[in-house]
Amino acid sequence: METYKNPSATVAERVEDLLRRMTLEEKVGQTNQLVGVEHFRHNLGLMNAGDLFRNTAQAIYVGCKPEDLELWTQQGRVGSFLHVNTIEEANHLQHLAMQSRLAVPLLFGIDAIHGNAYCFDNTVYPGNLGLACSFNPGLARRIARQTAAEMRAMNMHWTFNPNVEVARDARWGRCGETYGEDRYLVERMGVATVEGLQGNLDGATDVMACAKHWVGGSLPENGTNGSPADVSERTLRTTFFPPFKAAVDAGVATVMPSHNELNGVPCHSNRWLMTDVLRGEWGFDGFVVSDWMDIEHVHDLHGTAETVEEAYRQSITAGMDMHMHGPGWVDAVCQLVREGLIDESRIDESVRRILIMKFRLGLFEHPYADEEHTMQVRLCDEHRRTALEAARQSIVLLKNDGRLPLDCKRAYKILVTGINANDENIMGDWSAQQRPENVVTVLDGVRSIAAESAEVMFVDQGWDPRNMNAVMVERAASAAREADVNIVVAGEYMMRWRWHDRTGGEDTDRSDIDLVGLQYELIERVAASGKPTVLVLINGRPLGVERVAGKVAAIIEAWEPGMYGGQAIAEIIFGKVNPSAKLSITIPRSVGQLRSYYDHKPSMYFHPYVCASSEPLYPFGYGLSYTTFAYSRLSLSGEISPDGGGQIDVAVTVANTGNSDGVEIVQLYIRDEYSTFTRPVKELKDFKRVDLKAGEAKCVHFTLTADKLAMLDSSFSLVVEPGSFVVMVGASSRDCDLLKSKFVVKEK
Repeated sequence: METYKNPSATVAERVEDLLRRMTLEEKVGQTNQLVGVEHFRHNLGLMNAGDLFRNTAQAIYVGCKPEDLELWTQQGRVGSFLHVNTIEEANHLQHLAMQSRLAVPLLFGIDAIHGNAYCFDNTVYPGNLGLACSFNPGLARRIARQTAAEMRAMNMHWTFNPNVEVARDARWGRCGETYGEDRYLVERMGVATVEGLQGNLDGATDVMACAKHWVGGSLPENGTNGSPADVSERTLRTTFFPPFKAAVDAGVATVMPSHNELNGVPCHSNRWLMTDVLRGEWGFDGFVVSDWMDIEHVHDLHGTAETVEEAYRQSITAGMDMHMHGPGWVDAVCQLVREGLIDESRIDESVRRILIMKFRLGLFEHPYADEEHTMQVRLCDEHRRTALEAARQSIVLLKNDGRLPLDCKRAYKILVTGINANDENIMGDWSAQQRPENVVTVLDGVRSIAAESAEVMFVDQGWDPRNMNAVMVERAASAAREADVNIVVAGEYMMRWRWHDRTGGEDTDRSDIDLVGLQYELIERVAASGKPTVLVLINGRPLGVERVAGKVAAIIEAWEPGMYGGQAIAEIIFGKVNPSAKLSITIPRSVGQLRSYYDHKPSMYFHPYVCASSEPLYPFGYGLSYTTFAYSRLSLSGEISPDGGGQIDVAVTVANTGNSDGVEIVQLYIRDEYSTFTRPVKELKDFKRVDLKAGEAKCVHFTLTADKLAMLDSSFSLVVEPGSFVVMVGASSRDCDLLKSKFVVKEK
């Protein structure tokens, strides 16, 4: 038996044995990823060569047939596929790979961003931005673990998640994929997701995670995906690098560079990012995969390579390991090696990294998934319960004048209307169409929870905010006058099967953050009825709804709450669930406030705006409950020295002063009062979810260690400078919500 086929041999022995047996074409084939055959076949009649340049969701290969992809797989010229969305196709392609000379199995990658939702018949959890509002890394880890199980049940091995970019511009359509604006919260949620997805990367329910996008895509110059980022190295290393470093430290298997150029260098040909920092400084030992055709864009968009072949050379020598996606890669890279422009040993490095993962995942012994038992895992009861629990924990109550919760036993006359009142859009971006019985809309949820004697009226505004009908808006206004309570479900449209009709999601960026179409008019006309109006928002980016915020009784920010979002929203409206979530991202008043984030530098608002408030509409960390909480007795003990020794113990008493049981998310911030380089006015350093029964009080403890005080010195080394630090503990990032105390780090 060949050593690479022997499961008793070590992974290193198997990899080296297989690598020695491979031809150059077979090696480069391992670095070659293509779109799935059925995806290709579906788009053959829908796309042409001109569509490929800007389309980042659909693809064809000009001059190729579906049979060509299958043949290349049999020849060992393909190492991975993406956009393979069924277990049947995955097993079929794997069967073809098993017919290749060396029978090297394929890796199937999928955008499982909030569950394996991009495939039919899978559990759809809340999107990342909403999930981060739970401030619950344990929940993120559990969702990731369940997602990995559903993926492997479909023969999928690799998700392009977590997105650990720090979101700083609400115009950017991909805010919803991130965990928000704060680096510490992004770190915690990102690491939990990596741990949940990967396990030990050696089991039948483990998959590879991918930390993306490395780096700068979340603060584009004009708010559009992939536009340039011009950022100082200090800001990069202080704010944007740490979540990626944390993912690497957690053992993330893959990293994906960003679409954009960073300080004049395309990320896909940036040696400093991919080799010097990622591998040299941090010791990353997984592999780097390109994003959708972005190596080609080094040539045809950024213009830093005169030919596609030169773009390939630049990217590979900079540290790229796998190409997403396209058929010309294998022949072109082989030719570059034969011409001496790329050393074959550099190709060996990439292939070695890829093969290690295939062996660790057990694909050589178990290349197929069980088609008969797949649905015993997917959409199982346990996963459905988690999806509902996550939705409950991710929904933020932003405003309540006391009208919520509604009495579920009272015979209200309730109007439900709005573009997101009764649509699968509640699942959010990166979701495939699911069976209607597996999706609970807001209308479904209200009808299921309202009293049997209640009358629930529905005025359909369609799903498309751009093409709302003024007649239907007026019809809703008329119905509102007859109702006791009005629920308007507004926001954005994110469904990918209507790619060109979306207003939010990947590559759907905005020049403003207003509600699109007649949605403001709808809310205003309904609220003008004089009846209590509840505004529910379904969206993947912060929306500046100041225009209507003062006209409604309550605002619920539901983000992209997943398949059971409608049930969770209705449970909150009727008081079955007491909301606990806090904002993971600031909600500005308007696009004119961008960029708007809580951890800004001291001088950012030294001169306030004229004719408008400089305060955001709703700040980071903010969220209401149906009970009230009081903070008292903040105390500090201990000390920290500049050499990193010691710790500060922080204690605060939190009391539930209301009449309902609830969960409070206690947040701890610090401020370094004087420092060699400017630091933010406050930085989140810890948080805890605290369950409190009505009338109950608990003493909540935190531990501050030197690493949470550290800053970067002139050589970008972490240091703790002597001086005074302010500790702030409370309910949100607002100063008025925080208790404060000080301690001093003393000179040695």
